[in-house]
Amino acid sequence: MANIKSALKRAQIARIRTIRNAAYKSMIKTAIRNFETALQEGQLELAKEKLHKVIKLVDKIAGKGVISKNKAARKKSRLTRKLNRAVAS
Repeated sequence: MANIKSALKRAQIARIRTIRNAAYKSMIKTAIRNFETALQEGQLELAKEKLHKVIKLVDKIAGKGVISKNKAARKKSRLTRKLNRAVAS
């Protein structure tokens, strides 16, 4: 454990940010799950709306640095492909 005051503060901030980042990641997972549920139920219009919400959320969280830009792009691409396949079939 750190003895210096600034190091103690940095450790506390790291704990706070870890909790916040976990919450952001959970938000992404929930949004993706909602999108996939709508897609499986065949509600394509609802799935499109959910996809737009997921994309907005992923971009926001990537901008904060919680996930990398490449991971954000990969998630958006894969989810969009899922929607496009469902619409095509």
